[in-house]
Amino acid sequence: MPLSHFLLALSVVFVWGTNFVVIRWGLDGLPPFLFAALRFALSALPWLLFVPPPAVRWWRLAAFGVLLGVGQFGLMFLAMRADISPGMASLVVQMQVFFTIALSIWWLRERVQPYQLAGLALALAGLGVIASHLDASVTLLGLGTVLAAAFCWACANLVAKSAGPVNMLHFMVWSSAFAVPPLVGLSLWLEGPQAMADALRHAGPGIWANVLWQAVGNTLFGYGAWNWLLARHPAATITPMALLVPVFGLSASALSLGEAMPAWKLLACALVLAGLALIVLWPRWRPTSPAAPGSGGT
Repeated sequence: MPLSHFLLALSVVFVWGTNFVVIRWGLDGLPPFLFAALRFALSALPWLLFVPPPAVRWWRLAAFGVLLGVGQFGLMFLAMRADISPGMASLVVQMQVFFTIALSIWWLRERVQPYQLAGLALALAGLGVIASHLDASVTLLGLGTVLAAAFCWACANLVAKSAGPVNMLHFMVWSSAFAVPPLVGLSLWLEGPQAMADALRHAGPGIWANVLWQAVGNTLFGYGAWNWLLARHPAATITPMALLVPVFGLSASALSLGEAMPAWKLLACALVLAGLALIVLWPRWRPTSPAAPGSGGT
């Protein structure tokens, strides 16, 4: 991989990881569902006026938009408001990898591999460490809500996978439009029109810069650059770098917000990342088995 491509990939995972701190700042001025609605509104407009719709069925765009917008980000923003720290959220949401594998086995009839089970066991051990140390930085409600967000992300992954090879930037722009109406409806119902109006009235330049960063920096730049790299390099070369997302997330939370990093958090991080690394990297590391006698291998 050329150095410029490596630096581009590193910049994407840096943006994705440190964004958990930026989300925390945004939640100081906006209620969660309104914040998510504004994020996806700016991911769709004005871009869909210039970007042609991808060649997929509309229901796939709608399903992906609702699962990602309401399911992943709506729930994650809700949890991060008071029930889980940004660093822990960046780690726990990576359970989407294991949910994606489980759904692929159930829905697409893919076979589970021993190394995947070993990786899941390590990650579950890390979650067990987190669950045994619930405190103000991670509540049971926050842990469960982020796990639900990770499950919705996994479902969105399968919808995107079933869409086949499409321009993912176009897919993101058009699917984002479908996330806005249910997020606005949830904000009206759960947060109330008065709270929405007050938040918008008092939102300063910093809050709007935060929303714009969510839309342009994370959604359009992040996904656009990531998929540009995937189109030019093997997935096995690019995807392992996503393991740095929780590393950047935990580091940024500790440096910017003063999140404590006791030994149990470091242990939980090590276990979850070890499980993720095993699943992502094992197919590259394992030796090629010689053809068995009579197997027909050449």
